[in-house]
Amino acid sequence: MTLPFWRPSVFAKRRAALMLRARLFAAARRYFAAQGFTEVDVPALQVSPGLEPHLHAFATEYELPHGGTQRLYLHTSPEFTCKKLLAAGMERIYALQHVYRNREGSSRHHPEFMMLEWYRAHEEQDALMRDCMALLRAAQKEGGRRLRYRGVECDAGAEPEVLTMQEAFARHAGMDLLATMDDAGNPSPDKLAAAARQAGVRVAEKDRWDDIALAILAEKIEPRLGLGHPAFLTGYPLCMAALARPDAGDARLARRFELYVCGMELANAFEELTDADAQRKRFQSGLDLKKSLYGTHYPMDEDFLEALRQMPPASGIALGMDRLVMLAAGEDNITGVLWAPVRGQ
Repeated sequence: MTLPFWRPSVFAKRRAALMLRARLFAAARRYFAAQGFTEVDVPALQVSPGLEPHLHAFATEYELPHGGTQRLYLHTSPEFTCKKLLAAGMERIYALQHVYRNREGSSRHHPEFMMLEWYRAHEEQDALMRDCMALLRAAQKEGGRRLRYRGVECDAGAEPEVLTMQEAFARHAGMDLLATMDDAGNPSPDKLAAAARQAGVRVAEKDRWDDIALAILAEKIEPRLGLGHPAFLTGYPLCMAALARPDAGDARLARRFELYVCGMELANAFEELTDADAQRKRFQSGLDLKKSLYGTHYPMDEDFLEALRQMPPASGIALGMDRLVMLAAGEDNITGVLWAPVRGQ
């Protein structure tokens, strides 16, 4: 039987990684303070937990003071509240908070984890990439060695690779991703399935286009990103970026990127969609998909959609701080960098 984390003999083995964690959190706060950001603290209890179809929330009942109950959820991200604060007039904000995702548990996933999320009003995604590199270099400095995961190293001081999804699929999977969509960006599952099978990726008969694309990413592409130097994967198809604005140069694509280090996805960024009507349609599509796949349905946050009409152009990003600590400490399991893992993990 595994001994609990608080046993002195167990904790002694974890202490160095946890003290590194504390230094990294402090370094992140120093960086954002120097950049003129304000740290915000948003409530975990929300009327809507986030509407990404494949994320699952923890639900609870709020017993109202004068009788009755209200269904609330623990947020899967501080995103909705942060964007409301942008609508209120804040311009550079960050939140370093616990977030909650049900049905998650693996060497890189935990049902409760720390997310660093930040926003820059009136700035584009290049500014977020610079922030990411500064955080990676701070992590490497605090750890005293190159970032490492499962025997793979990455030098945060090296120039990052920036490649598009189209380039990544061609280079690592031997396929033309954009050829599986029409000129309007409508995806063809049959075309992508055929390309996936030719590349040796298993495809089920009822798989949707994004199911297949994610399988190809996981099997052929992600393990090859961020090896030796950080990698930014850009140019995501619009159908894979529900909260991002379309790319002005190609309507099939969105202004989204992800950061990879040592083959591990570390951060996800958008130039934010501020068209409330378009966002409602995307949310509804995601909710319909969640209902069909999982039989669950979350409410829309109408207050968020109203705030979106007042929100300025902005770029935002979410980074998994526990994963950043894993990379700095060379730890292969997320529980090794958590002060107190959820029991049973």
